[in-house]
Amino acid sequence: MSMFVLKMCSRLKRWLISAPTILQDVSKRMSLPMDIRLPPEFLKKLQLESDNPPLCKPVSRMSRRASLVSALYYYILIYLAICLSGTYATVFKGRSKLTENLVALKEIRLEHEEGAPCTAIREVSLLKNLKHANIVTLHDIIHTERCLTLVFEYLDSDLKQYLDNCGNLMSMHNVKIFMFQLLRGLSYCHTRKILHRDLKPQNLLINETGELKLADFGLARAKSVPTKTYSNEVVTLWYRPPDVLLGSTEYSTPIDMWGVGCILNEMATGHPMFPGATVKEELHLIFRLLGTPTEETWSGISSNEEFRSYLFPQYRPQTLINHVPRLDTEGIDLLSALLLYDTRSRISAEAALQHPYFLSLGNNIHNLTDNSNDSSDWWRANQETGNGMSVTRVSQNLMKIF
Repeated sequence: MSMFVLKMCSRLKRWLISAPTILQDVSKRMSLPMDIRLPPEFLKKLQLESDNPPLCKPVSRMSRRASLVSALYYYILIYLAICLSGTYATVFKGRSKLTENLVALKEIRLEHEEGAPCTAIREVSLLKNLKHANIVTLHDIIHTERCLTLVFEYLDSDLKQYLDNCGNLMSMHNVKIFMFQLLRGLSYCHTRKILHRDLKPQNLLINETGELKLADFGLARAKSVPTKTYSNEVVTLWYRPPDVLLGSTEYSTPIDMWGVGCILNEMATGHPMFPGATVKEELHLIFRLLGTPTEETWSGISSNEEFRSYLFPQYRPQTLINHVPRLDTEGIDLLSALLLYDTRSRISAEAALQHPYFLSLGNNIHNLTDNSNDSSDWWRANQETGNGMSVTRVSQNLMKIF
């Protein structure tokens, strides 16, 4: 047994024995009421664990790192499994030892010279002020010398996985429900002058009740004025609007609305709308379907140097219904409004929520509050299940309310 593991065992035992002296800090870190008390059986379990430290056998480097954080904050989390690895973070699935609720743990490695990545700082600063049923909740932040761990609510799936699981043939009713929830969360952000800047199916999480939540705010920005100079290296290529593809760094909320249109198309067809491999190919796919932009469709485009340098053919716009036949007339109208070249004409999230496409959901859907507890029953009752062919009936109580 290595000296490192022995030291970790000793350190873990000291931490476990000190449990009674840090109950108040437990409450603070879990963002729970200050009068919360640890149950006696939980404290007894901790004492048993202190007599049998779990690190007294060889473990992998990844498990050792996870166990170290778990030991340091043992009263909060148990690491269960690695879910995925991102560009600057590793995400684990975990469980709170206090509430038994599942959580997602986003562990961000800290470099001694550089500190926390700007994406992590940005995500924390924005999410701590965003409280909405359709935005993932940041429960807690754990800071150690080597890493920063963000504790999020856990959701089972994302929109990409949901599409895969239903054979890329989603119920059109569920397309409408997910689209409405996406717009709800986005409207909440835009009203607070926050741009997401990285909308894609993988960043839209879905829980077992059918709630969809915006996640991964690592590229999000708070804007202080209607337009401001930002980086144009934002938004995954397939969901990036043509103005940003052509080098624009002055943008506002319409940057997100283009991505919403691409996601609506992807839910309705089962495949990405513009799966380009390069910027030029992405623009080519867009222009081939929507038509090569002109001064009439995009004011000022003729003076854009990058646009002129590509020498695109003069494509005529194609009829969208031929490419998205499962969308009804109102759905095609909404899709067209989301995919306008001119950002000044592109529909906003708030206006899109009032679009006739959503009339079939009923008027009371607009009365749902921002609180997740008030809306989860509605999503559960109104989504279609299976392969999108059978409908979950609304209960009698919900019928009276909605």
